[in-house]
Amino acid sequence: MNRLANLKRLGFFTRLLDDVGPAERYRLAAAQIVHAETAGLDSAWIAQHHFHEAEGGLPAPFAFLGFVAAQTSRIRLGTGIVTLPLENPVRVAEDAAVLDLLSNGRFELGVGTGGNPSAFAAFGLDSAQRAEIFADNLDVVRTALAGAALAGGDTLYPPRPQLCDRIWQATFSVSGGARAGKAGDGLLLSRTQPRSKEAPHASLAEIQHPIIDAYLAALPPGREPRIMASRSIFAADDRAEALRLADIGLRRARASFIAGGHAPPGEALSDMITAFDTHVGTPNDVIASLRADSILERVTDLVFQAHSVDPPHPFILRSIELVAERVAPALGWTKGTISSPDTESRKQPHAKKDRPGFEVL
Repeated sequence: MNRLANLKRLGFFTRLLDDVGPAERYRLAAAQIVHAETAGLDSAWIAQHHFHEAEGGLPAPFAFLGFVAAQTSRIRLGTGIVTLPLENPVRVAEDAAVLDLLSNGRFELGVGTGGNPSAFAAFGLDSAQRAEIFADNLDVVRTALAGAALAGGDTLYPPRPQLCDRIWQATFSVSGGARAGKAGDGLLLSRTQPRSKEAPHASLAEIQHPIIDAYLAALPPGREPRIMASRSIFAADDRAEALRLADIGLRRARASFIAGGHAPPGEALSDMITAFDTHVGTPNDVIASLRADSILERVTDLVFQAHSVDPPHPFILRSIELVAERVAPALGWTKGTISSPDTESRKQPHAKKDRPGFEVL
């Protein structure tokens, strides 16, 4: 694979994990997104996590993105994701509508079922019911954004029906891919996934290709696919320095992985890089590594994050520059030419296939 023929947009992603206090985490993450806009990236995405600051540092994504929207003018801003079962869906729709208006239509609404089981307990909910709650809440979000009547007869102010065409669903499963496709939503694929007991050594691509297949099979006719792959990418000018920082971060991630009851990866750095699906090194190293990821042949959007290397802030800024200047252009991305697809541009016939599951544009 030499180029990613379907790649339209490049984005930066953060879970706000800088090793500082919360106020500084928010300041640094905002600075990283501003830097991403300066570097010419198309989008920036943030994660929501309740309570568990080692997993993610932001419980209030709409408040944070409003802060970032005031400091940026072009880059699209997305949630990756709002943990929808833990939220009041009418409030999600209200916050999303206001944020989209204040950002001049730059918001992308990513949602998912996720969340630590203990977080569900704190909200008085049963984690085992997350899928059902998610489906019900997403229906309410769509109804509200569209300006249709809610229970009791009220309608959202301000309505924002445009956002119904900018919903993305995150999933680890084939059934989740089919669910997102059937709804005509975008598909969010994770940077790494736990391997099953049946296939402990499966590659990330082997896990995610069936999810994409299910998504495309369920997508309504005439609805253009939106497929986003998140990937762990850390590029540096010096390979030795990149690997030194990767060893620190991935060893820390390994300890957390084991504490969570997962089978431990090997202790060698190469084993950890493989286990955590990390692309690390000089720009040429990262380009070569990404070219081996066959999922990227099929995506419309690539977003990258420095997790779980989690290097210091200056290295994240430099990695953003190197990905924008050297890595992504080598894979077919063109800086500054793509905005978010609007409704009309997505209502196009599917591209022809020359082999099952792969799109050729």
